[in-house]
Amino acid sequence: GVESMRKNRLLVTNLDKLHTALSELCFSINYVPNMVVWEHTFTPREYLTSHLEIRFTKSIVGMTMYNQATQEIAKPSELLTSVRSYMTVLQSIENYVQIDITRVFNNVLLQQTQHLDSHGEPTITSLYTNWYLETLLRQVSNGHIAYFPAMKAFVNLPTENELTFNAEEYSDISEMRSLSELLGPYGMKFLSESLMWHISSQVAELKKLVVDNVEVLNQMRTSFDKPEQMAALFKKLSSVDSVLKRMTIIGVILSFRSLAQEALRDVLSLHIPFLVSSVEDFKDHIPRETDMKVAMNVYELSSAAGLPCEIDPALVVALSSQKSENISPEEEYKIACLLMVFVAVSMPTLASNVMSQYSPAIEGHCNNIHCLAKAVNQIAAALFTIHKGSIEDRLKEFLALASSSLLKIGQETDKMTTRNRESVYLLLDMIVQESPFLTMDLLESCFPYVLLRNAYHAVYKQSISSSA
Repeated sequence: GVESMRKNRLLVTNLDKLHTALSELCFSINYVPNMVVWEHTFTPREYLTSHLEIRFTKSIVGMTMYNQATQEIAKPSELLTSVRSYMTVLQSIENYVQIDITRVFNNVLLQQTQHLDSHGEPTITSLYTNWYLETLLRQVSNGHIAYFPAMKAFVNLPTENELTFNAEEYSDISEMRSLSELLGPYGMKFLSESLMWHISSQVAELKKLVVDNVEVLNQMRTSFDKPEQMAALFKKLSSVDSVLKRMTIIGVILSFRSLAQEALRDVLSLHIPFLVSSVEDFKDHIPRETDMKVAMNVYELSSAAGLPCEIDPALVVALSSQKSENISPEEEYKIACLLMVFVAVSMPTLASNVMSQYSPAIEGHCNNIHCLAKAVNQIAAALFTIHKGSIEDRLKEFLALASSSLLKIGQETDKMTTRNRESVYLLLDMIVQESPFLTMDLLESCFPYVLLRNAYHAVYKQSISSSA
């Protein structure tokens, strides 16, 4: 108990006096339940409660330490610790005044899970959503940050211009769990909707690129088994790099969302384990013949609990809200099919990129092309759910086109265009592993497994020799 002994009487006397005065003030509030002043009834306890709510709200937002100019923000785990400490202090008020401090917590913390609070001020939900979208994910698009599947986090890449923040300190599992704890299911749903809005704007741009190349893509779709014709048609395609870049951005956003969803599931499993297990059981036992509208309702419930779904309901809602003028539903469906064709035939161009090398240490590529696996599966599932097409058939077509396109670069002699051929081959395996609709048997039928095995062997051998 030595550490509790007072070192200096002079320093703490003033603090003791203030503490005593504050305690007496608190006790005095209990003595008068209400008083009438000029025909108005004043209730001291309610007045104190309302002011505690206002002060607590301002303190939470202030503790995020968000600076718009420098784009700095407190780590979610730091904010969570600060909020819990603040709540502990507020709870001690109940020892002096008969007020319901739990009501204060419920009112304030629930408002913080919305986009704006009751006074129309920004909340921690809007601040963190803006920061992750405008700062973290924008730097990923600029090539300064990569998603490392092995670490389940975004990590800074060594670049000339050092970033002002360490991405890993904001996106690892513990930080994402802290974020889920702070924002709650409502806040995480708002974050997801904001992410989906960005994806839908990328898909709208992709559709424009498909329309620009519609004739060439139609021919490529029907002649994928004619190598000479495919090579000639490929040269006529425009904006190939733009398509791959946009699809990679979509994949990165979906990878971030899967991290957020996983963290939300972990947090909810801790707080409401029985409810989460019931939702999980409900999702796992939807009969295959269930009407899609009913299935989507179940997926929406599952997604709100942080569970992964075959078809992402938030993505379906975001993409179905895109209204194209003067385009019939049949034409929209055709554009969706050709988008998958465009991505499939563009994949070989990734092999010429220096950054496309696969790294076994991170289980991915430094230019984030491993995120294409998630993008292809999720976009296909959402688009063909909207247009009532067969997801499996379209993904089989994608796999056939991508396989034949990638097999052609195996015959190329130019070392520059095939420098990372093996690393790109692995994308096919990733797409199948990620997909609930495709199987390895199907991949084996259009892309020999021996090539995949040799590709894995080559990239692991290359990583050992480069690190030696």
